[in-house]
Amino acid sequence: MASSAWSRRRMRRAVRRGLTDFEVRLRSSRPGIGFVARITATILTEPPYPAASEELAAAVRRILRKAAADVAVGCDPADLATARDVVAEHLRTKRSLSTDPPVEFRASLALDLPPDDQAAVAALLSAQRQQAVIDILRRQAAEAVASELADPVALLVRWIEQDDADWSKLSTVLSDANKVAEAFARYRPEHERTVEHQALEVLREFLASFPEPSQKRMLYTLLTAGMESAQRPQHALKAQALLNGHASSVMAGDA
Repeated sequence: MASSAWSRRRMRRAVRRGLTDFEVRLRSSRPGIGFVARITATILTEPPYPAASEELAAAVRRILRKAAADVAVGCDPADLATARDVVAEHLRTKRSLSTDPPVEFRASLALDLPPDDQAAVAALLSAQRQQAVIDILRRQAAEAVASELADPVALLVRWIEQDDADWSKLSTVLSDANKVAEAFARYRPEHERTVEHQALEVLREFLASFPEPSQKRMLYTLLTAGMESAQRPQHALKAQALLNGHASSVMAGDA
């Protein structure tokens, strides 16, 4: 009886030696950059086992290396903390060898980046930051130019500032400036391409489709009443101010 217990302990220790801190190199989501992991497996099934300790340990190592590789390839090495959590959670799952009887096990690991890969990640992040700054500056410049050129006067000023501006072509330039300005006026930066901004465009087109002063007064009156009905008194006051200003300008024009 004692000999049998001693034999089981010896087998358990032999298997444990083969499953403690075995290493595996894992690919990441970034080509050429990988993780290194040290895995320790715990056998949950009590001996005796249906195979020799070396054979059993090798089978478990093979399964765990593949399991770690399958999930690590989707992890970003720039976010090492998340990669550690994801791979560790995957290896904590209970698994079993298809032996008779089955041998159950689970594992833990220590995941890191080798020095060369740490340097590669640092270089990658630095390049991404530089590119982000370049993209932001380019986008800001494009938005500033587009905003300026949406005004026909700004286009005309640019033409006048040319050394070889031909004043005999001024009427043609004015016509072209209006067309170009209309095209730029339709441009919207990415952060303004929202439903609210699209609704604003629809409202602007709707108001412009009623050119008569009496029609516009009616629209502003309805807009004011709608805001009051929606319990937005501050907005109603602003709409009323627009109505009063429009009425004043019409009266001044009649005079």
